[in-house]
Amino acid sequence: MTKRDLLLEIGLEEIPARFVTNSMNQLAEKVQSWLAEKKIAYDEVKAYSSPRRLAVLVEGVNEAQEDIHEEAKGPAKKIAMDDKGEWSKAAIGFCRGQGAQVDEIFFKEINGVEYAHVKKFIKGQETVTLLHELKQIITAMTFPKNMRWADKELRFIRPIKWIIALFGNEIIPFSITSVETSNWTIGHRFLGGKVTINEPKEYEKALLNQYVIVNPEDRKNAILSQIKAIEEENNWIIPIDEELLEEVNNLVEYPTALFGRFEEEFLDIPEEVLITSMKEHQRYFPVKTKAEKLLPFFVTVRNGGHEHLDKVARGNEKVLRARLSDAAFFYKEDQKTAIEDSLAKLKSIVYHEEIGTLSEKVERVRKLTNNITAELHLSEEESEIAERAAEICKFDLVSNMVYEFPELQGFMGEKYALQKGEKEGVAKAINEHYMPRNADDETASSNPGAALAIAEKMDTIVSFFAIGLIPSGSQDPYALRRQATGIVQTLLNKHFSISLEGVVNTSLNLLEEANILKKAKKEITQEVMSFFKQRLKHILQEKHIRYDLIEAVLDNEISSLPALVKRAEVLEAKKNGEGFKESIEALSRVVNISSKAENVAEINVDLFENEFEKNLYNQFILVSKKLDEEISAEETFALLVSLKPEIEQYFDHTMVMAEDRNIRNNRLSQMVNLAKIIKKFANMNEIIVK
Repeated sequence: MTKRDLLLEIGLEEIPARFVTNSMNQLAEKVQSWLAEKKIAYDEVKAYSSPRRLAVLVEGVNEAQEDIHEEAKGPAKKIAMDDKGEWSKAAIGFCRGQGAQVDEIFFKEINGVEYAHVKKFIKGQETVTLLHELKQIITAMTFPKNMRWADKELRFIRPIKWIIALFGNEIIPFSITSVETSNWTIGHRFLGGKVTINEPKEYEKALLNQYVIVNPEDRKNAILSQIKAIEEENNWIIPIDEELLEEVNNLVEYPTALFGRFEEEFLDIPEEVLITSMKEHQRYFPVKTKAEKLLPFFVTVRNGGHEHLDKVARGNEKVLRARLSDAAFFYKEDQKTAIEDSLAKLKSIVYHEEIGTLSEKVERVRKLTNNITAELHLSEEESEIAERAAEICKFDLVSNMVYEFPELQGFMGEKYALQKGEKEGVAKAINEHYMPRNADDETASSNPGAALAIAEKMDTIVSFFAIGLIPSGSQDPYALRRQATGIVQTLLNKHFSISLEGVVNTSLNLLEEANILKKAKKEITQEVMSFFKQRLKHILQEKHIRYDLIEAVLDNEISSLPALVKRAEVLEAKKNGEGFKESIEALSRVVNISSKAENVAEINVDLFENEFEKNLYNQFILVSKKLDEEISAEETFALLVSLKPEIEQYFDHTMVMAEDRNIRNNRLSQMVNLAKIIKKFANMNEIIVK
């Protein structure tokens, strides 16, 4: 079958950089899905984008759909034919619907029943007759933000200016918002012009001649190689922030990297401020020495050629100078304000109308931090550092610098706290309590910082759950999932063996005192713990723990997270070992029968009727005592497994559900006590053994 290339390009006004890549991928995916749905074979799909265009080139598209040979299933034979062997109305209707005659029917047996079938042949349509449907692919695209323009009804990311729709050298006719499809495109806004694309395979080269590198990976590589050249020429280190690189790449069509400088006096401003100002406001890359010291230079990427780079550099320097002058002013002004004055301002800032002010939140966080440090048995010095850090952890939110650069919260808190005479540990904890800030960030390294990070995040999570603002689906406006994951990661990385339920309950008690709870504490606790279990499930899955083993360790009170993870890892390591199946079956049998107990009483050894009851009881006492000691998860599992012989002997010779009520209750009580120490490790009933 002959083939042609297919090209679809949507020319637009400048798309916001953060939406370009996802929009390009969406268009490519929609085109691929459409080709698959229409059964049109092709060789390869290539996606292209720039700030002013989204495009897809499909190479080697068949000129017709695949012919379809299939069997259509109809009614059962007893319905298709009557007692006289005549075709029924159902059979005739089935054939009519399939474009067949009743004499074409044959029967095939499926699960012991014969059904009528006919063979169908559907001739594939010519591809060119279907390509007008590309219009629906474009208009069906979705974006985080849409706009309408002029008197048009279509909502799209930006106004459509031109559309290329080519199948070989043939234009596919359709229009969107009065824009007719064509075979021409427009190059760089200032350096290029209108250009005709005669064949789809000419697309990349034709646009390059018009100063547009339409392949985003080629554009990114060009930026990187140019930055590398500047780096080597000047003996600098230019750190590459991947998010910044992606954004810059989607801001330009023909990149040219250059560097500028700023006054050395600005280096007196904290490095984080300078870098943030360069990255967030100007999209500049900072420059450092090989010793990681910031230099008074920056690298920017121009959307154009190499002409007049000196003028471009001077213009960028002028803009940055104004930004840094503002930052220097804010920095000096902030140093005039005492911490206590900043804290007083928090009383008038509403954190959330149903939760209270920032000042009230800080007080709850302080109390919760103290509770956590006490449970962790931190030293007196670390506890004092944690409490002071909790008291002032939000004071930098009212600073000029954080107002201008919100992403510097915590960083500026640490800087200002040190300047105002706070202990180094206090300043560090102020910064660390926001950690981890994102999926790639580290957790707090100091004990006070980690305790405060847990307390602050927990107060946020429980507060929003308490007023009914719970994440659902993709909706999580307060980033509660990220904060819950941060708590889990902090507890695991610091090996903090504190009860997660205990921290949640303490937080709820503080919110109850403030009259913030909108529903019963028990209900909120269940919702919050279920929420945390979902986060734990993801973390255990990343550790390649089998799903049923995850369910087993989570089907209980979570308590210490490091211990829970260790239990899951032990089960994962043992699951294929000799005797694992038999051990789990024995332990599960105890757990199963313990559920039949109605009244649990103290075990009465005088009611034992055979030596096997005594043997199991004695082994239970021995294991229980050893479990009270500080032992590893592996040792704990070994102790539980050591009960297997006695459990098997017990069930071989003992009827738990005895007719005598006292004996039955005594035996059930023994099962309940045994099940408690088993379930404390994991609910063995959740484990699948074969």
